Amino acid sequence: MKIVYQIGIIFAVCWLSQLVEAVIPFAFPASVIGMIILFALLASGILKVSHIREKSDFLLSNMAFFFIPAGVSIINYFDVLKSTALQLVVICLITTVITFGVTAASVRFTLFLMNKVRKGEEK
Repeated sequence: MKIVYQIGIIFAVCWLSQLVEAVIPFAFPASVIGMIILFALLASGILKVSHIREKSDFLLSNMAFFFIPAGVSIINYFDVLKSTALQLVVICLITTVITFGVTAASVRFTLFLMNKVRKGEEK
């Protein structure tokens, strides 16, 4: 019965995000709205992690299955992608390098801030 309760909470958040998406006057993905709602509920303490832990762990451990439809859709549009394959590869390589650089800079900046806080506490 606990699993049904957890699924109910997750589906309620998804349903609420669909309603919010229908009401707002601009395009915004319901999935992002759902994550914001879930974060707000968890941060405010209205919802506790223990209320959804088992079901969310199950969904995260099986996340690869959620990408299968996207992969099949890419194969359906292979003719369109084939004509721009070189541009797509170049874009993927450039954005990967940029992502690595930004991640490294973020880690360095975080370590800098942590060391600064530690030195401030030692004084």
